[in-house]
Amino acid sequence: MGGFFGVASKEDCVFDLFFGVDYHSHLGTRRAGMAVYSEKDGFEKAIHNIENAPFRTKFNSESNSMKGTLGIGCISDFEAQPILVRSHHGTFAITTVGKINNANEIVDSIIDSNTHFFEMQNGEINPTELVAAIINRKKNFIEGIKYAQEIIDGSLSMLILTPKGIYAARDRFGRTPIVAGKKDNGFCFSFESFAYLNLGYTPFKELGPGEIAVMDAHGIKTLAAPGKKMKICTFLWIYYGYPSSTYEGVTVETMRYNCGRAIARRDNVKPDIVAGVPDSGTAHAVGYANESGVPFSRPFVKYTPTWPRSFMPVNQSNRNLIAKMKLIPIRDLIDGKKLLLIDDSIVRGTQLRETTEFLYESGAEEVHIRPACPPLLFGCKYLNFSRSSSELELITRRVIEEFEGKNVSKEVLAEYADPDSEKYQKMIDRICEKLHFTSLRYNRLDDMLESVGIEPEKLCTYCWNGKE
Repeated sequence: MGGFFGVASKEDCVFDLFFGVDYHSHLGTRRAGMAVYSEKDGFEKAIHNIENAPFRTKFNSESNSMKGTLGIGCISDFEAQPILVRSHHGTFAITTVGKINNANEIVDSIIDSNTHFFEMQNGEINPTELVAAIINRKKNFIEGIKYAQEIIDGSLSMLILTPKGIYAARDRFGRTPIVAGKKDNGFCFSFESFAYLNLGYTPFKELGPGEIAVMDAHGIKTLAAPGKKMKICTFLWIYYGYPSSTYEGVTVETMRYNCGRAIARRDNVKPDIVAGVPDSGTAHAVGYANESGVPFSRPFVKYTPTWPRSFMPVNQSNRNLIAKMKLIPIRDLIDGKKLLLIDDSIVRGTQLRETTEFLYESGAEEVHIRPACPPLLFGCKYLNFSRSSSELELITRRVIEEFEGKNVSKEVLAEYADPDSEKYQKMIDRICEKLHFTSLRYNRLDDMLESVGIEPEKLCTYCWNGKE
């Protein structure tokens, strides 16, 4: 995933930039960067690896040494950014959030014009460098940004830092957010709406799908009006967004609470306590508890003092081990109890199975699992979401392959996505058996969309039903 923050100020902007970027640390685990511009010193840029230390630690030196009135920064799960580019547009810095499915085709077409790209360690092209190259094929930033939005298959939101101001462009279907804040001495652009509140900014506007705007210390001007079609990622509410985040006017915490209530209304088990798998399952569990009357409890807690989210190995087996080591049981609240747990989702199932097993080992009598979203049947094709990973790793697709063999048609997959079908229930029963749960019941897609509270056609549901 990833997130970004930009500031245009009448004074030095680095303090706001530093903490604004830091407030996006929940969205990425591998790279982070900041770039600033001042009339006196020009551009300055810094990028660090944050796999084993949080953003604040890695960028403490830059927070004191960098100076500028304009700046952008990012947290990234993949490529190093922001990058600094010199072209016929002049020098600029750029940072992006999104996914480019047709990167190879675009790279080949650009290389044909005698342009080169630097490969990253994994042999791929830095997507942000590719976006900069696409923009540079047009005579100005506006045309270049529109061209990039048009030819990229996937999604693309960006910030571009220039000596005159900062451009912001939201993905043309609004799959990821960009919001703007204001205060007396300047303005900011942010992925997360809460990131600027403690810095003294108040909400100014939320960019619409495909909208392009430019910001300086005196104001924000729309350069390309928003489009009418919206497909914002629903997973932002379910998992990736911080509890205090707000997208399209709906707070993450509120949506999760509503999901928990919806699950409870359709449930028929009688557990002793309900709990959320920390942290993204907690608000769902509170909603369930308040709707059902089952007491909310915390039978395990996450140990965070020396296990920041940014410490997350790339190797999946190590990731599962670290995730398990973070959870500490409170045996008095587990022994002899019938537990109902709500997690945001089930992807591979490995981690939740291990969590369930350690609850049994701690004396739990029953462990009922209630994922806050429907079964994931498709890998996300629009954003780099590890939560909605490749279809080969999804436990749902492995179970369906057991029943149907390989190369399952879309028509058959549609049956497995239908919560009222026999195939759906057969799939759920098999997952429950494989992961050793007492019972398993997923949230329904219609209930989840209703929990968001905006028009369902504005929400992307591809990873659950394959519909674009």
